[in-house]
Amino acid sequence: MILNRQHEVLVARGPLESFLRRVKRELGLKQSDVTVCLVSDAAMARLNQNFRMKKGPTDVLSFPSVTRRRPVRLGRRSRPANSGQQEYLGDIAISPAAARRYASKHERKIAKELRVLILHGVLHLLGYDHETDQGEMDKVEQKLRKRFGLT
Repeated sequence: MILNRQHEVLVARGPLESFLRRVKRELGLKQSDVTVCLVSDAAMARLNQNFRMKKGPTDVLSFPSVTRRRPVRLGRRSRPANSGQQEYLGDIAISPAAARRYASKHERKIAKELRVLILHGVLHLLGYDHETDQGEMDKVEQKLRKRFGLT
């Protein structure tokens, strides 16, 4: 489910909903739920301060419902071992305004940037953490970006 709680950037939710369904299907998470909330820069700055003790807005934050000791291992077809279980993975907050700035800086369209952030957020919900995993998340994310046409 994608909720739009911001008014700074015009966003077409339908294509993002379709992309989220595809990510869940491709990763074997069809039975799992994820909520993506599009928030204002101000709301994102508050979340970033409250949960990460960092000032200012960021582009994406993930709030997993389960603390994992290790990331969910994605197999040959990028499917987790427990793909048949119903699970609430958690919430993802995205600031479309921050995404727009980043997309502009890197000469990408915002629609593609929002998809990248959804994928990035889902990987965090699965336990990946690029700040501590010596590049594991980056490798998985790059592989998946190619599969989803986000390179």
